[in-house]
Amino acid sequence: MTVLQEIEDFIPCNTPQLWVENALANPELLLIDHANCEKKAASTALNLMYRYVDNFDLLNKMSRLAREELRHFEQVIAIMKRRNIEYRQITASRYAVKLRDAVRPNDPDKLVDILIVGAIIEARSCERFARIATFLDEELEKFYLSLLKSEGRHFKDYLALAESIASQQEVSDRLAMFLAIEKKLILSPDSEFRFHSGPCE
Repeated sequence: MTVLQEIEDFIPCNTPQLWVENALANPELLLIDHANCEKKAASTALNLMYRYVDNFDLLNKMSRLAREELRHFEQVIAIMKRRNIEYRQITASRYAVKLRDAVRPNDPDKLVDILIVGAIIEARSCERFARIATFLDEELEKFYLSLLKSEGRHFKDYLALAESIASQQEVSDRLAMFLAIEKKLILSPDSEFRFHSGPCE
């Protein structure tokens, strides 16, 4: 089974075609928010490293993930620079915020939920790279397809860490709850296009 097949089996729904059309109509926003997503992913990994210093498996996986996400960030802003796209401040989408709203407040439950949310975000990112790549120009298509392997590994790393902390039943139950939230966010309309937004009319 390929990484993409694993991702598609994991996520609760495919990205709507309207989102793809939104992305093609907003190429600058796509890259700006993609850069933001890579930066936030690195920040999340680093925050976990600072908070959970006693978990060596987490420290190793998050250190590698942070380096890779920052490398992706550098690649995105290099593409933006070549295309004369200004890197400006834009508002974040509701996606990650709404997922994290359901995270339990106290550890170890909190860590389990954060890791599950991380797995879902990485999986959706991977699916969206694959979904849009073939519609883009040659440079972006090659770049987005190149991200599938690492993003797919990040998804599995987050999930494996959650499964190392909590029981299989707990992870399964929490995953089902978060995936239901994620499906609503992906399929319901958004007012502004973002990399993880729902479709915009």
